[in-house]
Amino acid sequence: MDVVELLKECGALLEGHFLLSSGKHSNKYCQCAKLLQYPDKAEKVISIVYEKVKLLNLDVIVGPAMGGITAAYELGRQLGIKAIFTERENKVMTLRRGFEIKTGDRILIMEDVVTTGKSSLETAKVLQNAGGMVVGIGCIVDRKVSEIQLPIYSSVELFFETYDAENCPMCEKGSKPVKPGSRKF
Repeated sequence: MDVVELLKECGALLEGHFLLSSGKHSNKYCQCAKLLQYPDKAEKVISIVYEKVKLLNLDVIVGPAMGGITAAYELGRQLGIKAIFTERENKVMTLRRGFEIKTGDRILIMEDVVTTGKSSLETAKVLQNAGGMVVGIGCIVDRKVSEIQLPIYSSVELFFETYDAENCPMCEKGSKPVKPGSRKF
């Protein structure tokens, strides 16, 4: 299966001028929500991650809100295990809604896209503080720019050029970036 072609088919691979959560600019953006709106396509793409993690003896899949919720649910469904999510409360990643982590739980964090790894690392801290053991990060797209020290299990790796605002060729041509995604600055 060609994941890139499937992302394109769903309109998930965007081209334009984007302001990323890191503050950098890019001419490409991956909006996995466009893929995840189709359960059959999500199942196919996430099955690639499933094949890579099925022998890790996991207890829980945790998806950081917003982008990781549906991806975590689908991976949990394929593995036959619990899938929950973390979310920000007052700008701090938290475990809410009665979700629990047991001491020693083996956990995989599941994201839609891993770029800087900020959400994954915030989630890992919450889970470790609750007594869980984070064994890796799963994702649909690994942008290959994070400095995460955990194994990353992705469906596909994509690299997009990024620019500081003051060196952005699109800005130099007078274009204004748009801010996709759910995370605010």
